[in-house]
Amino acid sequence: MARYLGVDLHRNRFTVCTLCENGRNYYRTVEMKHLDTFVRDLRPDDQIAVEMTTNTQLFLNRVRDAVERVAVVDPGKFKVISESTKKTDKNDAEQLAFFLSKDMLPEVRMKDKEHQRLHSLCQTRDQLVKQRTQLKNKINNVMAGYGVLLKREELASEKALKQVLEFDIDPVVNLELSVLVEQIRSLNASIKKLEEAMKDEGGKHKEHKILTSIKGIGDKSASILLSVIGNIKDFADDKKLASYFGMVPRVSNSNETERSGRITKKGTKLGRTTLVQCGLIAKKYSPYLFQYHERIKNRRGGGKANIALARKLLSIVYLALKNRWVFTDFTRFKHVPLEQS
Repeated sequence: MARYLGVDLHRNRFTVCTLCENGRNYYRTVEMKHLDTFVRDLRPDDQIAVEMTTNTQLFLNRVRDAVERVAVVDPGKFKVISESTKKTDKNDAEQLAFFLSKDMLPEVRMKDKEHQRLHSLCQTRDQLVKQRTQLKNKINNVMAGYGVLLKREELASEKALKQVLEFDIDPVVNLELSVLVEQIRSLNASIKKLEEAMKDEGGKHKEHKILTSIKGIGDKSASILLSVIGNIKDFADDKKLASYFGMVPRVSNSNETERSGRITKKGTKLGRTTLVQCGLIAKKYSPYLFQYHERIKNRRGGGKANIALARKLLSIVYLALKNRWVFTDFTRFKHVPLEQS
């Protein structure tokens, strides 16, 4: 008898609704410390639906080998729960089980443990970089208030930070600037550690060598792209991958009218930003990419040209990962299989 299990997951416990083929529902609440006992009671033909939360990866790693299928649900897209007027653990678990039995759940793509770990490193680095940028902007604003105009990029070096401390403006302002500089220095050290870890973790994947063989993609960018993409086999073609990155246009069809708008931006912003940066470097090495970028830039402007270039580079990334190509000469698009590199 097939069973569909809906799991409303919390940090310390979870509520399970088991829906059987005969239509009967069974409910129980399990403490997370008893997760192993729960797993032992599962059947190989069971199917489980669970919402994406902070500890879903832990739950998934423990149960995925014990059942036929685990569906991880995007709560933002599952309006039956997110907009429900009856918000109880039992009701949420029941809805998950019911819609799982009908195969009508908006699922989240989950990466394997290695890619997830790399992804977490990249996300943490990105958060710290944003914090550092905010502090640099704050220094610029403070200095501008006293007639000292600095360029944002000037604060990227230790020499520039020392110069900030040399300004004798006011005791209180000097104290504020010293604290800001101290925080930036601390973030610089932390970001450096994370980037070293990203390089080490990314280098453990064979695909890292494939990506870094593409001119314009360095160690750090390769690690970020790998953390976003995960297993390339999850994508049937480069259009599916572009959609995952949010780099496909919005399409509106009504009656006989069809319109295409700006890109959806539904994917990771970090992935898109990395692709744009890599694309602008790659076009310096590839006449084909350079001419492609210039043609669109002259017709539609630099911003749209940059996005189009990033999308073109993503297609190259897809082909390389899918076919396991290592470029021996990216300019002439010469490559060899990864095993022969």
